[in-house]
Amino acid sequence: MTIGKSNRQFRKKGRKQKADPFLKKVWYDVKAPNIFRETQIGKTCVNPTGGGKTSEQQLDKRMFEVSLGDLNKDERKSYMQFKFRVEHVSGTNCFTNFYGMRLTNDKVQSLVVKYHTLIEAVVNVKTTDGYTVRIFCIGFTKKDRNQVKKTCYAQSSQVREIRRRMVNIMIKESNCTLKELTLKLISESVPKEITKQCQSVFPLQNVYLRKMKVLKTPKVDVDTILKLHGFETKKKKETGKKVNRKKKKRGGNKKKKN
Repeated sequence: MTIGKSNRQFRKKGRKQKADPFLKKVWYDVKAPNIFRETQIGKTCVNPTGGGKTSEQQLDKRMFEVSLGDLNKDERKSYMQFKFRVEHVSGTNCFTNFYGMRLTNDKVQSLVVKYHTLIEAVVNVKTTDGYTVRIFCIGFTKKDRNQVKKTCYAQSSQVREIRRRMVNIMIKESNCTLKELTLKLISESVPKEITKQCQSVFPLQNVYLRKMKVLKTPKVDVDTILKLHGFETKKKKETGKKVNRKKKKRGGNKKKKN
């Protein structure tokens, strides 16, 4: 044993195991509007109420992105990604509303072909219920059936005319509520109308609404959000009877002086 070294044995203190932070989290169900087949998007977690912030406040305006293939159980439309934003929290449910849409990168990249003209159009529109939306449209020129020529380019004047028609159709079709506009996105009725209207200028193919995002949202009542999810809110009827009060005469009876 070395000189000056203590012969006492010290116990090594064990390190405290860190607790899993997810054990303290509170879990909520995320609900999509009832215009889709599958309304249960998934689950989300949040810290419990504390530090001056409730769990409902932390969940407010939280964003979620889901494929249309999962929402409508249709794998053919899995290239469309829908965005939802939490507008109201009730119990353990987060009620969301549509907030945007985009095509996946692999879908857009598969559309781009050599020797064809790519035409894009962008427009800001306002729905009848007060939402300001920006819509992006994309389309490509199409070859004729018996075309021998390798290239299929449109002239600049034709591109301008097609873009003008695209913008006009998007403005016309968006003259509705946000719910109706979302249904048009699902059915892809707007790209079909653009292809039909631009046929006389230059034949088009692979016309899609590439992207859509909500720029401004109005003040939304809780009842309107619940209606989107299939809940009927009944307005309370005023109970009570009218009371007829007697009007008092001004001045009153004055005493006569002798």
